[in-house]
Amino acid sequence: MAPQHKRAGSRRLALGVAAVATSAALVAGLATGVGVARAADPRAPAPTPPAPVATHPALRPEAVPLPSTGATTPVPGEETPAFGVFLNSDARGVARMPLFSRWLGGAELRAGHTYLPGHRWHDIEGSADFLNVWAHWRNKEPNRMLVLNVPMQERNEEGVSDSEVRRLLRQGAAGEFDHHFRVLAERLVELKVPDAILVLGWEMNGTTYTHRCGPDPEAWKKYWNRIVTTMRSVPGQKFRFDFTPSRGQDAVPWTKCYPGDDAVDIIGMDSYDQPTGMSFDQQVREPYGLQAHVDFAKAHGKPISYPEWGLFRNGDNPEYMRRMLAWIEKHRPLYNTLTDYCPHGVWQCRANPASAHVYRAALFGRTDEATPPLTPTQPTAPTPPPPPVDCTPLDLGSWVEEWLGGRLCLRFDWW
Repeated sequence: MAPQHKRAGSRRLALGVAAVATSAALVAGLATGVGVARAADPRAPAPTPPAPVATHPALRPEAVPLPSTGATTPVPGEETPAFGVFLNSDARGVARMPLFSRWLGGAELRAGHTYLPGHRWHDIEGSADFLNVWAHWRNKEPNRMLVLNVPMQERNEEGVSDSEVRRLLRQGAAGEFDHHFRVLAERLVELKVPDAILVLGWEMNGTTYTHRCGPDPEAWKKYWNRIVTTMRSVPGQKFRFDFTPSRGQDAVPWTKCYPGDDAVDIIGMDSYDQPTGMSFDQQVREPYGLQAHVDFAKAHGKPISYPEWGLFRNGDNPEYMRRMLAWIEKHRPLYNTLTDYCPHGVWQCRANPASAHVYRAALFGRTDEATPPLTPTQPTAPTPPPPPVDCTPLDLGSWVEEWLGGRLCLRFDWW
């Protein structure tokens, strides 16, 4: 079953309240001759009401031995597996990555993960305003990878009927939407991210998205191939296309949607801790589960990935977290990116302290220079930076601080 959730979106009412509160504070400050400046605050803004796990016990985890996985040292010449985290789709996601890295003791986040909006075709074409900040992040270091989820249809989360999806898939298979994907490819090349990993039409075996496969698998596969052919025709491109179903059979077995080896570079899987009561061993053994995914990729000569994974229906589950980390360490995907908002995450979500403890202990201080130890060393909590001199922090409440990305403070020397 695909996770029935939408990506972290704007909370219009909350932002409206935040804007009013902030405006009131600014007006009050100016009326009294007091300027406003941002105070240093180690917490990251979060897309959910709880603040990130900045003062959580997970900041001081003890060494947590992980199960033996049989992991091996990377073979010289092979690409070192990358890991990252999804924190937000827009510029806030990029801004939070250094803070998440600091929480992990300076661990190197090589995979940056975001999603093109799927509202209308102009969103899927990838506006420069949206992509610029991600391209800039990717190009700061040569070993980074940009993972970009690309919807195959507009109105992608609007509950479009199966009959309408079937009609749209057949239009796509006939080439009616090719030009949108050519525009996207040209923009990515222009922004100097021609090697982006494109997670095209993800979780196609479920029922959530308009780009789902179930209503017409044959048309879906033809449409996928047209998109890949169109984007690969753009000069300068080096794209890698990631075929990523959700774990399990869901609405249709994901193998029925596989578009062929020539049009796929990576075989991924989105795997959350669900359904309720399912153990990790069952997640491995179930039809179209974790083991089937690894076996299928091996049979087709493709690397694997986990673009989305995290907690879900079974709450704060440190056993799942421990076992999934061990599974990743053993099978060495090209990359994995944890989904970090409630209920899935460990840093922007206070609801999962035990799992946050396990995740942080396992990855604390990890770099690509060596395989991370399975028994982590004792991490130390980062020292919060002091507020600016002559600056009094202004308490506007957690929602406002999350929206602003930090606290405001009042400065008395601005004039």
